[in-house]
Amino acid sequence: MRVLIAEDERMLADSIAEGLRAEALAVDIAYDGEAALERLAIHDYDVLILDRDLPLVHGDDVCRQLVSGGGLVRILMLTAAGDVRARVAGLSLGADDYLPKPFAFEELLARVHALGRRVRPADPPMLERLGIRLDRAHRQVFRDGRYIPLARKEFGVLAELLRAQGAVVSAETLLEKVWDENIDPFTNTVRTTMMKLRRKLGEPPVIETVPGVGYRIP
Repeated sequence: MRVLIAEDERMLADSIAEGLRAEALAVDIAYDGEAALERLAIHDYDVLILDRDLPLVHGDDVCRQLVSGGGLVRILMLTAAGDVRARVAGLSLGADDYLPKPFAFEELLARVHALGRRVRPADPPMLERLGIRLDRAHRQVFRDGRYIPLARKEFGVLAELLRAQGAVVSAETLLEKVWDENIDPFTNTVRTTMMKLRRKLGEPPVIETVPGVGYRIP
């Protein structure tokens, strides 16, 4: 899942991003409404965490533009105003969910995942193929019953390959889904991560490279 945080309180935005990245989500940050709209025009996000009181372009206007443009991104609106009228006003703009500040990170995370399930069909709790079993809830991977410790990005790449159910996944798609906007699109990061993942999964190899196209677990 790819998430954009549009929040002008930098410490809060950075803290949310750190927590979501620890859950293997790809996260970008915009500290004002103008920057948020620029990123939304470039990247396909699954969820937007949107502070209502943004500078430059107000959060309400960001929400209106997204809804009028027919975008698929799901919007979780944040605000310091927690009364019923404020919640109704935010939802009436087209936001999908509403969370007053202060909030518990665990609740925000649960709401982000719930919104993400509306964007694409929910994955089963276990992804399995060719003896590989990926437990999403506990962030564990096993091959033929053997536990395999993976770094966050390795786990994310393996999850995308398993989700594809034998189809080829391009390096560009992996960059879009597993990394954030700070990654250089011309980097060897995907290839390097794939090498480490293959080494950890062991023999016989299960990840195929389709030259000029991408990778797959057949």
